[in-house]
Amino acid sequence: MGREMTNQKPQSEMSYTVQQLVSVNPYNPDILPDLENYVNEQVSSQTYSSNANLCLLRLYQFEPERMSTQIVARILIKALMAMPAPDFSLCLFLIPERVMRTEWVLVLWKGWGMTIGMQMEDQFKTLIVLSHYLETARFRQFWDEAAKSRHILEVVPGFEQAIQAYAIHVLSIAYQKVPRSVLAEAINIEGLVLDKFIEHHITNSGWAIEKNQNKGQLIIFPHNEFNDPELKKSAADGIPLENITRILPILG
Repeated sequence: MGREMTNQKPQSEMSYTVQQLVSVNPYNPDILPDLENYVNEQVSSQTYSSNANLCLLRLYQFEPERMSTQIVARILIKALMAMPAPDFSLCLFLIPERVMRTEWVLVLWKGWGMTIGMQMEDQFKTLIVLSHYLETARFRQFWDEAAKSRHILEVVPGFEQAIQAYAIHVLSIAYQKVPRSVLAEAINIEGLVLDKFIEHHITNSGWAIEKNQNKGQLIIFPHNEFNDPELKKSAADGIPLENITRILPILG
């Protein structure tokens, strides 16, 4: 169900141990500290394991008093970075409302005051809002909200780059070409930095530049089955012969 990201750094020996624990006995509460440490390792090493993180959230369901809001926030941030995979929604479904209420009561009971409770609630609410902006491709609103929430997001290295990659993914499957200003807004980069960014993708990703008198500079993405109707049609028409031979006896 979860997705393992393959474009990040190799994981350490500890990660293999955690994966084995998850495979053998995912509902053993004794592995909870190992899974929490593994979340922190994912953050520091810029690796990602949705399976291990989902396992930890399931354990939190059974033992809500042991839930670490800091760890959960880091899991949710890493899940945002994995978009377009549905990891964020999967994680969110495993954080029941009753857990949030339990944490609120514990904070008040310990006499730490209502401020800490409010900070905890705002942290999750902010991540949910950011997720909504990404899912609806409202990138300007996303970057504005993210700028207000740097204290939440900056603890996870690579966040900005991961979201930029997602924004490019969305643009490239929806359009064959976009104005430079649209790209700049989507990835939150301007000026010379944007020039270098575009040059890098021209060299490595097959982008091209077209000058238009009305729209200025246009960024051209490689054609794919999503942004090119002809390629999509070809992919739909290209039914393998072996599939046809399997269907014919059934129809007969």
